[in-house]
Amino acid sequence: MRLSQCYKFEDFRKLAKRRLPAPLFHYIDGGADDEVTLNRNTAAYDEVDLVPNVLADVDQADLSVEVLGRRLDMPLFMSPTAMQRLFHHEGEWAIARTAEALGTMFGLSTIGTRSIEELGALTSAPKLFQIYVHNDAGLTSELIRRCRAANYDALALTVDTIVAGNRERDYLTGMTTPPKLTPRSLLSFLTHARWTYNYLRHDKFDLPNKSASVDQGARVSSSVVDYINKQMKRSINWDDAARMIEEWGGPFAIKGVMSVADARRAVDVGASAIMISNHGGRQLDGSRAPFDQLPAIVDAVGGKIEIIVDGGIRRGTHVLKALAMGATACSGGRLYLYALAGAGTKGVMRAMRLLRDEIERDMLLMGCSSIADLEPAMVAPRNNKRSDSDAEGSI
Repeated sequence: MRLSQCYKFEDFRKLAKRRLPAPLFHYIDGGADDEVTLNRNTAAYDEVDLVPNVLADVDQADLSVEVLGRRLDMPLFMSPTAMQRLFHHEGEWAIARTAEALGTMFGLSTIGTRSIEELGALTSAPKLFQIYVHNDAGLTSELIRRCRAANYDALALTVDTIVAGNRERDYLTGMTTPPKLTPRSLLSFLTHARWTYNYLRHDKFDLPNKSASVDQGARVSSSVVDYINKQMKRSINWDDAARMIEEWGGPFAIKGVMSVADARRAVDVGASAIMISNHGGRQLDGSRAPFDQLPAIVDAVGGKIEIIVDGGIRRGTHVLKALAMGATACSGGRLYLYALAGAGTKGVMRAMRLLRDEIERDMLLMGCSSIADLEPAMVAPRNNKRSDSDAEGSI
């Protein structure tokens, strides 16, 4: 399969599977435990249908939305994901360049492979920094200071990783950062010579946003599970979030909110946005899908805080369903990570352009000229029985 043959999410996934050694592919692809939540994140969108309006006199669609203080040209952005140079040597350069080209936002992870400063200087595209609370309190404050100096637009505090999920695929493949050869992984690395050549030929693997303070995962090889369990602070609370919001002083999202009660607390502590997210099904298996929780959260805090649906997005229609139900915008990681692994910047550009084009085309087919035209009446449960009025009209 070539990049030019990729048109949908599964095509990019197949391309990534061909090009990545098994430990790296399964790190992207996998979830926690039995991967029930991983699969549910996407399946949830298939249980409702779009109800279009016709004869709407629509010849173009404005896809722009305002998110975390920036106007985006499309209602979908690229969530922060870790260790991107493991998947392609361009790493975060690819998503930064794509965000600038398409007028959307990208996120950089604390455990990203390009520095806050490098990406800050690379592009003027809207930038979100995803911050974890490490055991080293000084590291957290230093990251905030660096983001402010590099003119990042917003912070996102990830709150659902106080311990690592049970990622059994990583155990089976021997996934570590930096990668190390084991009897289990040797054959896969040898049979993916192109990836191995690129990895060895380019800059040495590093996690520059935290490696000056923490060797684990950068200069000392470690599994992701061990890194989270040893380095992340477990006892974080709402007071910690409030202090970070005050310390940052700008647009601030809390990522990993799933309950109505927590959505209300996010409003109370002064967050700008919540990202409804279960970490891509990689943490608590059996938890609800973001799209499943969206209606209750919109009912509770809609209009009081921006609501971003993160996870499970595979099609433009998924984005429209979330927006119609009251989301401000959507975001995702796997939707571009497979494309990054398969073809670097060209892959990410193609994947995100295809999604943008789907959103625009589907907006026109819905009879909507702007995101504001989408409304709850345009989404219906798939198994919903006919209403009385529908039944009368069919006689």
